Amino acid sequence: MKDSNLQIRLAAFDWLVKQTNIHGDVLSRELLQQGFEFEGHNIPLVAPQGIFKPKMMDLPLSITTIPGSPYDDGFDKNGLLVYRYRGTDPNHRDNVGLRETLRLRLPLVYFFRTIPGNYLATWPVYIVGDDPSTLTFKVQVDEMDSVAIGLEPKPGMISEPKRGYITATVRQRIHQRSFRDRVLQAYRDQCAFCRLKHRELLDASHIIPDTEEISRPTVDNGMALCKLHHAAFDSFILGVTPDYTIIVREDILEEIDGPILKHGLQELHETKIILPTRKSDWPSQELLEWRFKQFEMAG
Repeated sequence: MKDSNLQIRLAAFDWLVKQTNIHGDVLSRELLQQGFEFEGHNIPLVAPQGIFKPKMMDLPLSITTIPGSPYDDGFDKNGLLVYRYRGTDPNHRDNVGLRETLRLRLPLVYFFRTIPGNYLATWPVYIVGDDPSTLTFKVQVDEMDSVAIGLEPKPGMISEPKRGYITATVRQRIHQRSFRDRVLQAYRDQCAFCRLKHRELLDASHIIPDTEEISRPTVDNGMALCKLHHAAFDSFILGVTPDYTIIVREDILEEIDGPILKHGLQELHETKIILPTRKSDWPSQELLEWRFKQFEMAG
């Protein structure tokens, strides 16, 4: 491979493996800006611009999507990420840099910002297309075995079914992590039922499961719940009325067991859930009504 920075790219991938093993695949901007040491030099992975080249490198190392920005990106029907140019000048140095990674078939890191300060990391990805007429690049997500020291990677050679699987997996991760981060942020990192504030023990629960056609990936279709109460809500042990009251299933109220049952479930009966600060983030009463009917039928 004709890139003097290949070792830095491989070191970046190795560092990301270690960090995601510790923190999960959503990493903080602070951690990514801090980066890692390589031969006495600091190598950050992100910067304010979407296309990022560390000072020590010749060409870009990472690209970033920020939902809702003028550079919002998406996937095309062929399973490729459509990534927008920096600005409108095809010859901007950042666009030229990405074009060169296409020519040399160099692997990059792709970051998707789930909420301000949090980024989902995916690697390796390759620029596999360039369309100046629409000011976009085409990006393919690949597997680490496409990168090997001394071997030229061959992006674009994976089969259509495999590409479709990889794309679907990445899109699902983006949806799940983005939904989780936005819901937990709205609920100030605490369980809506019991106020537990340990983020690692919290989930973003869908009011209407995403397996249903009427489900939507919006904060008003979610609640931040601890592992216990998420499982109880999904199992119809607990329900929530459209006026935000928690109802415990009747047979559970009649049981006699230990302190978890008494304090963790039974004492929630007819109490109110904790609501987000912003009213626009409150659970949709329409969606709660649909879900509560399911709860009543299950009971």
